[in-house]
Amino acid sequence: MSMSDSSLAATPAIEELTADRLLILDFGSQVTQLIARRLREAGVYCEIWPFNVDPERIRKFAPRGFVLSGGPASVTDRDAPRIPGIVFEMGVPVLGICYGQQAMCAQLGGEVMGSDHREFGRAMVEVLDDCALFHGVWSVGSSEQVWMSHGDRVTRLPPGFRMVASSEGAPFAVIADDKRKYYATMFHPEVVHTPHGAQLLRNFTHNVLGLAGNWTMAGFRHAEILRIRETVGTGRVICGLSGGVDSSVAAVLIHEAIGDQLTCIFVDHGLLRAGEANDVIATFRNRFNIRLVHVDASDLFLAALDGVTDPEQKRKIIGAKFIEVFEAQSAKIGGADFLAQGTLYPDVIESVSYTGGPSVTIKSHHNVGGLPERMRMKLVEPLRELFKDEVRVLGRELDIPEIIVGRHPFPGPGLAIRIPGVVTREKAEILRRADAVFLDEIRKAGLYDKIWQAFVVLLPVRTVGVMGDGRTYDMACALRAVTSTDGMTAEIYPFEMAFLSRVSNRIVNEVRGINRVTYDITSKPPGTIEWE
Repeated sequence: MSMSDSSLAATPAIEELTADRLLILDFGSQVTQLIARRLREAGVYCEIWPFNVDPERIRKFAPRGFVLSGGPASVTDRDAPRIPGIVFEMGVPVLGICYGQQAMCAQLGGEVMGSDHREFGRAMVEVLDDCALFHGVWSVGSSEQVWMSHGDRVTRLPPGFRMVASSEGAPFAVIADDKRKYYATMFHPEVVHTPHGAQLLRNFTHNVLGLAGNWTMAGFRHAEILRIRETVGTGRVICGLSGGVDSSVAAVLIHEAIGDQLTCIFVDHGLLRAGEANDVIATFRNRFNIRLVHVDASDLFLAALDGVTDPEQKRKIIGAKFIEVFEAQSAKIGGADFLAQGTLYPDVIESVSYTGGPSVTIKSHHNVGGLPERMRMKLVEPLRELFKDEVRVLGRELDIPEIIVGRHPFPGPGLAIRIPGVVTREKAEILRRADAVFLDEIRKAGLYDKIWQAFVVLLPVRTVGVMGDGRTYDMACALRAVTSTDGMTAEIYPFEMAFLSRVSNRIVNEVRGINRVTYDITSKPPGTIEWE
């Protein structure tokens, strides 16, 4: 459903929507993004900046409060990252987490020392006194589970602070300076392994800072439509549509703003999952009436991949060919003034390291490449302030079908990186059929939405087997399925043996070319962003 001009007229601009904001200063923690995710879930707009950002930029941003992230450094090191002085000069509340707590104490007159008693993983803290972070969540005298990840620890508090919770390895597990509204935890409230961590963060934003929590997808949708119209004017926009969640939501949102000024180009590289091309065409051309150019370039891509085994080289080849095809199709439709991209906020964060150095590297595991400067188009990136889960919420707000918006993450290079070794059309078709069987059984079992990502890998080995009265010498494949709440860590999905047996039997019986199926029980390590 599109928004009428009359309803948009009363919609606050993005600047107004994000005025009630908080700033997270990043000291290099693997899970800093999770802090922002939890705050956004509570309706609080926030951004992540490196700790050594220009103080004047912080002053202009004018946050209502600060969160200081964890990090790998030791505050006892000579070159340890420091909290900018402006954080304590602005007179707003501050929450320090792990390294953030240690840095606060070291810089405000306390003491931090290295310790032989390190805490990594689950720990129990004893609640010794009440504080604003605990209201309605923890009570004095209770013992609460948290997630620790520290070596150094605070040994003396700065003036004005009091101890409100303690653990075996961190005597000052939670501290508070009620007058200045400074709080700090040695544990990580942002991770799911701290069961009540999200509520503790919400207490900081809503009770201590007094934020209203008015950051909503409905509000963002309306404000972003206005911003797209203002940015594009009467210009034309092209969008490289992959069928994935990000580009799909970006395309529908832009179309809602400017209608037929948008043209989408869908390049089918022959490495998509079964039925994905039809889903894209049915959704965007038929349902939303978006101008869509569909290019079947599978022959070109597969020929370029002939004989290539290195996965990174595969990505580069696919990226280069994508640019080649996209540029040719853009020229055919007469070009455009703007290029639409489904850039997300994690992409923006990762383009600058926590030490502040700019990076020109595109995440090769996810994207297939950037467009050359010769195309001379300005960017429209309507999702660059959103996290992945927020994009899905926006997609549902835009009434995009669940088959698109609820789709498991799928890398830009497609099946090519799930075929170790040489990629051929035959292998791609074998993998596509096996993958379709696996996902079909997952959906039939009602498990698709419980699993964050599931797929099949075609292994670069052949095995001897017996089928009926004949001996076979065919390929093996591996099934992979993981659960995750945030995409930062993941655990294997605990399928029942009956399910795995049923999937294996179907693949061996229905997919000619495979005679053995295994199940990958590898979990995703902490801190990695994408799982392929």
